[in-house]
Amino acid sequence: MLLGLVIAYLLVSIAIGLYGATKVHNARDYVTAGRNLPMAIVLAMVFATWFGAETVLGISATFLEEGARGLISDPLGASLCLVLFGLVFARPLYKMNLLTLGDYFRIRYNRQTELILSICIVISYLGWVSAQITALGLVFNVLSEDAISQTQGMLIGAAVVLIYTIFGGMWSVALTTFVQMIVIVIGLLLVTQNAADQAGGIGQVFAKAAAEGKFEWLPSMDAIEILGWVAALVTMALGSIPQQDVFQRVNSSKNETVAVWGTTFGGVSYFFFAAVPLFLAYTATIIDPEMVKKFLEEDSQMILPSLIMGHMPFWLQVIFFGALISVIMSTASGTLLAPSVTFAENVLKGFAPRMSDQQFLWSLRITVLVFTIIVTFYSIMTDESIHGMVENAYRITLAGAFVPLAAGLFWKKASNLGAGLAITAGLSVWLILEILGIEEPVEPQLIGLIASALGMLIGSAISPNRAHGHGGDARHV
Repeated sequence: MLLGLVIAYLLVSIAIGLYGATKVHNARDYVTAGRNLPMAIVLAMVFATWFGAETVLGISATFLEEGARGLISDPLGASLCLVLFGLVFARPLYKMNLLTLGDYFRIRYNRQTELILSICIVISYLGWVSAQITALGLVFNVLSEDAISQTQGMLIGAAVVLIYTIFGGMWSVALTTFVQMIVIVIGLLLVTQNAADQAGGIGQVFAKAAAEGKFEWLPSMDAIEILGWVAALVTMALGSIPQQDVFQRVNSSKNETVAVWGTTFGGVSYFFFAAVPLFLAYTATIIDPEMVKKFLEEDSQMILPSLIMGHMPFWLQVIFFGALISVIMSTASGTLLAPSVTFAENVLKGFAPRMSDQQFLWSLRITVLVFTIIVTFYSIMTDESIHGMVENAYRITLAGAFVPLAAGLFWKKASNLGAGLAITAGLSVWLILEILGIEEPVEPQLIGLIASALGMLIGSAISPNRAHGHGGDARHV
C-alpha cells in the first residue's frame, strides 16, 4: 500500500514534468526555461539545489556520528555558496545572457579554457548525481521491505527522473521542483512534530543534544583540526560556485532582481530548513536508541527511514517518503541536466559549431540519456556513502575553476595566460597530492586553490589582459 501510493506520486511528478516539456520549443527553452521564471519558482529551485538525499539522509546521519563539526561543508558551506553566488556572482553573469558557465570561460578567455573547465565541471557532477540515485535505490528498498533490491531501486529511480528531464529540460525541473518543495516543507514539518512529541518535546531533544556536545561546531585550537575545518568549508562554499546547476537556476530568472534575491533567499532558507532532518534524526536516539546503535555500526543512512517505518503512523509514512522522494528527484533532475548541458554546449558543440537549433536540442537530450546511464552505473558500483560522494564532488572545481571565474569577473588584468597557469597549477598540485595521499596538514584541494591563485597572478603579470570581455569566440545559441 505504501509503495503503491509512492508510485502514484511518482506518476504525478512525471505528468507534471511532461507538461513542462510542452513549453520547450528550442534549445534555450530547454536550458533556461526561456528566462521566464518568477521569484517563487527560482527560490524553490535554489533551495532544492542542495536539499537532496545528502541533507535528509547524509548529513542527518553525520550529525548523529560527529555532531555539528561534521556539518561544516553542508549545510554551512552549501548555504554560504548560494548566498555568495546570489550577492556577488549572479548579477554580472545574468547580464551576459549565456547558456552555460563554459560559455563565460570561452568569451572571457579562450576555447581551451572553456573545454578544460567544462570537462572539470562535468566530472564534478558524477558523485553528486550518483548520491541522489543511490538514495532512490535505498528508498525503494526500504519501502518494498527488500522485495526491490537497492540496485533495482536505483534503476527505477534513475528511469523516473530521466523520463521527464530528457523531454522538458529546465521547464520540467522548474515545475516539478516547485510542487516537490511544497510537499517537502509540509511533509517534514508534520513528521518532525510527531517525532518531537514521541521524544518528550522539542526542549528535551535540544537539551539532550546540547548535553552530548552535538552543537559544538567550531574546531578545537589544534592547528590540524582548524585547517581541516577551513578546507571543508571552503571546498563547498567556493568549489560549488563554478557549477552549472546553480548558474542555470540563476540564469532562468525573469530579471536581475529575481536572479540575485531568489538565489540569496534560497540559500538562507536552505540553511535554516536543513536543521529539520537533523532534529528529526536526533529524536531517534530518544525514541529507539537500540535501533540507532545498530545502524551506527552497520549503515547510519538507514536510521531515519527505519525510525519512520517503525514508529510513525501510516499516513505520516506516506507523507515522509513522498517528501523524501520529492527531495531526491528535485535535486537529481537539476543536477542531471546541468552536466549534460555543459557537455553538449561546451564540448560537443565546439566540434560541430554548425548544428541547427533542433539538432542541438536533440544532442542535449541524448547527452542527458548517456550521462544518466553513466551515473547509474557508477552508483551501483561504488560503495561510498552519500555524504562522502557529495563532499568529494567539488574538489576539482575548487582547484581548477573557481579562480578563473572570480578573477575573470572582478579583475580586469586576468588574462588567457593567467587562466591557463591557474588551471594547470591548481589541477596539477591537487591531483599529485590526491594520488600521493597527502592530506595533512592541509587537504589537497585547498593547496590546489592556492596554486591556482598564484598561477593567475603570475600569468596575468607576465601577460596582462588588454581587451577585457573579448578574449574568445562569442558563439551563442
